[in-house]
Amino acid sequence: MKFRPALVLLLAFTATCAFAQSAADLGAGKARKAATWPLAPTVGEAQAAQLSARFLTRFHYDAQPLDDAMSARIYKAYFKLLDSEKVFFTQADMAKFAPLKTKLDDAIWNQDLSAPFAVFNLYLQRAVERMTYARELLKKGFDFSADESYTFDREHADWPKDQAELDDLWRKRTKNDWLRLKLAGKDDADIRKTLDKRYAGYIERVRQLDGQDAFQTFMTAYAETTDPHTDYLGPRAAENFDISMKLSLEGIGAVLQARDDYTQIRELVPGGPALKSGRIKVGDRIVAVGQGDKGAMVDVIGWRLDDVVNLIRGKKDTTVRLEVLPADTGLDGKHEMVSLVRQKVSIEEQAAKKKVIEIKDGDVSRKIGVIELPAFYSDFGARSAGDKNYKSATRDVTKLLGELKQDGVQGVVVDLRNNGGGSLAEANSLTGLFIDKGPVVQVRDSRGEVEVQGDDQPGMAWSGPLAVLVNRGTASASEIFSAAIQDYHRGLVIGEPTFGKGTVQNLVDLDRYAQGDSEKPELGELKMTIQEFFRINGGSTQLKGVTPDIEFPKNGDDKDFGESTYENALKWTQIAPADYQVVANLNAYLPQLQKLHAERTAKSPAWKLMLDELAQYRAMRAKTATSLNFAAREVERKQLEAVQADFRTRHRAIDGSDASLADDAGSLDDGLNANERSLKSELKQEKDAKKAKDVQLNETAHILFDALGMIKTDPKLASEVLPYGGKDSGSLAAAPAAPATPKPTH
Repeated sequence: MKFRPALVLLLAFTATCAFAQSAADLGAGKARKAATWPLAPTVGEAQAAQLSARFLTRFHYDAQPLDDAMSARIYKAYFKLLDSEKVFFTQADMAKFAPLKTKLDDAIWNQDLSAPFAVFNLYLQRAVERMTYARELLKKGFDFSADESYTFDREHADWPKDQAELDDLWRKRTKNDWLRLKLAGKDDADIRKTLDKRYAGYIERVRQLDGQDAFQTFMTAYAETTDPHTDYLGPRAAENFDISMKLSLEGIGAVLQARDDYTQIRELVPGGPALKSGRIKVGDRIVAVGQGDKGAMVDVIGWRLDDVVNLIRGKKDTTVRLEVLPADTGLDGKHEMVSLVRQKVSIEEQAAKKKVIEIKDGDVSRKIGVIELPAFYSDFGARSAGDKNYKSATRDVTKLLGELKQDGVQGVVVDLRNNGGGSLAEANSLTGLFIDKGPVVQVRDSRGEVEVQGDDQPGMAWSGPLAVLVNRGTASASEIFSAAIQDYHRGLVIGEPTFGKGTVQNLVDLDRYAQGDSEKPELGELKMTIQEFFRINGGSTQLKGVTPDIEFPKNGDDKDFGESTYENALKWTQIAPADYQVVANLNAYLPQLQKLHAERTAKSPAWKLMLDELAQYRAMRAKTATSLNFAAREVERKQLEAVQADFRTRHRAIDGSDASLADDAGSLDDGLNANERSLKSELKQEKDAKKAKDVQLNETAHILFDALGMIKTDPKLASEVLPYGGKDSGSLAAAPAAPATPKPTH
């Protein structure tokens, strides 16, 4: 699970917190919560930086000294976070910054962060200057008959050599924004209004960046320089991380997003106070927040989303009052006052879910159960406090498996696509649901000592045929689970090669080690790599990930997504295997399953459509530049529209939806940023996407269908491929040892 500073999102022009107007455009009484510039570090932040350095240089799994060499790496990472596209600073700026390459270590050790804050303050100044310049360009318009191009992928570019080159870069950047809207059918007046509003909003977002953002960005640069998965979490980020692990919070039960100048209700959580009240609806805009029954109402129009969220969250059983502009009224509509009592709210959207897929082939029909697990979550605090109903991925999956049995399923797919990991203990206990007992993972610490962790509870929650569906986004704890299932031959791993994160992180609460008596969290937390985990067969998932038994086509993201894309990733290693025995021999029918899979997908219109969409997606991702000539771009657009029309026609014929994977590549570009579209259209798009046929999941279920057919017709084969020779899970304690078969070395 990776935290990125808010600044990175802002620079990408796709931040959730988007504000539409400049301060000068606001009417009376619409106050913005803006930071005071120049930003300066606090004593607590300086202390947090030094404390982090003490931990990282002594207790990190691959501890490295904080010296001039590390300073140079922090310097590189810091500027990559600030100006990854090299569109704000010039070579002259970088020449002035160059002496800092060997001084950032001293800044941390001496608790003097003035230098990194000075860099951040200049970034803020440059960002406002650039967007102000872009707004001026809009007044003149552009000539789209010239034959010139704009390189939008500047990862390997140099910083502009001078102001003239920087101005030309922004001229092309702004011209491209205008051209995108023009190609989408907007007239010049509408384009000018849309872009001026966009750039003014960007200026306001920059002006609302505060000292916490500056410190968070600098500390992220330091933490990630040690290894890709070590992070510094400021107080705001630490709270959100805690929520993501326990899947609950104390609040009103509403998903919020910033749109134009307002905080808008995007979704209501089932069972939450907002939904139960019957007075809050999707699309409503929050204009003010008050605490308790009589607290003053605070105007939040134009505020950062996280600041508004901070006002609305609070302790259970306390009251919060919202002044709301209903979704179905205009900006001058009548406001409503809604009083809500905060409660503990479960975030069920990120919890494990189940469904049943019925696969038919001729006269044969079989039910395949699917468990979708977005993360390995666990409410550690509730568990430690003795709460019998604490939230846990293993507990939820156990319950779902029982329900799937009642549904009469014959095979189970555990869908771990885009599951970025979470609790190592949950990965261990979840594996125990599918094996009798035995080791699950080996963990090595910085001293080289290896601990074997496993399941010591006899019996299985599911003893039938099993498949694990993975992709490039399957990482960390998900890879532990997938690797153990594969090493035991307990189930088939199907999909794309996984992420390749083979390290374990631990949270260090810096406030516990600080000098001071403040009860309020001030210094944040350090998420530090302390161990490396290994498969029970001795190999690491680090870098290599888990290679599926049956591979699906890659989407092309592996070039810029995955452990292998990090310059400072730990190398792959291996240790001695753990003492374990495979529980089956899936090699007995794997070749035949692969053959049936290949034959079926070769004839499948849905599979062919998926391959064509992936090819289109890869082609779009491979582009690094685009023409700024209207006629040339219009030809391109018509070609792309024809491709998309074909995709939509094929989708409707297959599943009745208009969803297309290639839409994500921008081939049907409307020129708008996400926050500039209506919430209604955005929610409709998401709904349509959910209706689209999940080709990979269906094919995985069909592979299990094939496996079940072979098992039912060949008792000898069944004894080989079913766990423990097909013995019932209730009598596994007395089951004979599994036949000795070679341990796979995926």
